[in-house]
Amino acid sequence: MQQVSSAEARNRAFWSVPPRLAGLVALTKPRIIELLLITTVPAMFVASRTVPSFRLVALTVIGGTCAAGGANAFNMFYDRDIDAVMDRTRRRPLVSGTVSPGDALVLSIVLEATAFLLLWLTVNLLSALLALGAALFYVVVYTVWLKRRYSSNIVIGGAAGAVPVLVGWSAVTGHLAAPAWVMFGIVFAWTPPHFWALAIRHRDDYSRASVPMLPSVTDTARVVRQILAYTVLVAALSVLLAFVADLGWVFFAIAVCLNAGFFYYALRLRADATPKRAMRLFGYSITYLTALFVAMGVVALVRHP
Repeated sequence: MQQVSSAEARNRAFWSVPPRLAGLVALTKPRIIELLLITTVPAMFVASRTVPSFRLVALTVIGGTCAAGGANAFNMFYDRDIDAVMDRTRRRPLVSGTVSPGDALVLSIVLEATAFLLLWLTVNLLSALLALGAALFYVVVYTVWLKRRYSSNIVIGGAAGAVPVLVGWSAVTGHLAAPAWVMFGIVFAWTPPHFWALAIRHRDDYSRASVPMLPSVTDTARVVRQILAYTVLVAALSVLLAFVADLGWVFFAIAVCLNAGFFYYALRLRADATPKRAMRLFGYSITYLTALFVAMGVVALVRHP
């Protein structure tokens, strides 16, 4: 067995991330934040019809990251009891003891205060209020009120995840307009099929934790029907955006192709709703949202250089 020298061990220790710091970062759910920012930045491109200033984009992204991270940290603080009984979440920092509940709560408050002040002082008040409102909605309406009581939790609560497009639009324009609301609608309608696909895979987890996610409280056939219904709504709104935001026929064609893929995976789930197929729909839903928003940002630049 090859031995590691003391110098190499010290070098590895120097470059490794301390467990507590890694735990604090994990509390913010970075992968979810990435997805939110994928919708924020293209919305800024569509709103400005050109490349926004790097300073404005950076400040909006930093502010949005802090706001979302703070809300996610509170979500983990509040849900640490059910996270402990779910296989998918039992390795989270508060369950493993890497981070204390008090630290998580302080992190949440500090991030939210930082987000509001940063956006207010460097972007505009509307963007700051929208970001704070989304965080409060996620914390109070979804996490505290809906999640443990109603199977419609993710439908209503998903509105919080759709607000970043409004933050991005208002950061550029200082107001909200029809295209921003259509983009909001796309993310809002996309959230249930995206999350329910994941919940089909982890329905036993939610049942064990007594969380009434739709797949854990009703039959799969009904869940799939709901997924298809929201997929239709997503498709309709994405096509509508081509005209409302003046993105033209190129974006229209891209949206149609992406929607065809969404319907393909949703219909396959209807034919055989296995966890494996559910996760394929879940994976495609992420690709769908990413590709759709990147396409709208690129097309906006090409059409309005």
